[in-house]
Amino acid sequence: MPAYNEEKTIADVVSALRASPLISEIVVISDGSTDATAERARAAGATLVHELPIRAGKGKAVQHGVAHTDAPVLFFCDADLIGLTVQHIRTILDPVLSGEKGMCVGLRDRGRWMMRIQPHLPLIGGERALQRSIFERIPDKYLQGFMLEAALNYACRRRGIPYGSVQLSGLDIRRKIAKFGVVRGIVEYVKMFKQVAWAYLAVRLAARRGAF
Repeated sequence: MPAYNEEKTIADVVSALRASPLISEIVVISDGSTDATAERARAAGATLVHELPIRAGKGKAVQHGVAHTDAPVLFFCDADLIGLTVQHIRTILDPVLSGEKGMCVGLRDRGRWMMRIQPHLPLIGGERALQRSIFERIPDKYLQGFMLEAALNYACRRRGIPYGSVQLSGLDIRRKIAKFGVVRGIVEYVKMFKQVAWAYLAVRLAARRGAF
């Protein structure tokens, strides 16, 4: 679990993961956090909390996390989730653990209309389970920012590995406007949408060149 300044939500996320019989270890990478993220993750019972001295970005944090475990099936989730339950975790993991899919992405609850549309949009959700081998085949330079999610999707597609999504009713996140205020929150959303678009373009071109 990569985490940057998520002291308000991380304890609840760790507690939900601890309650799941399908999770064997919880690795939290505090990505240069300046608040109590690391302390609250430890207090909630994370197996390992590693603190990066400066912010390296989500991709680097995820790579650090994977390096600290030898689990054959990986489960990624964001630290700003609200309402994560044991059932949500099982819903994401079951298709991978059963061998039905190589990767499964959880779609957060964004309301009735968005829940209908989401399965047809690029799968950029941070909550996903996957075979470790899928992650390890991707060059490090494509595991940065939103290229991480795009690269995992394209790696499955290029190799014919079955993957898909599941809807997670009741799962939400702490919104950027709540974190940063209205003006900065809107700016952060615009930046995110631009980064997602660029990431998918870069990964798609790389996939066509056979980069992974």
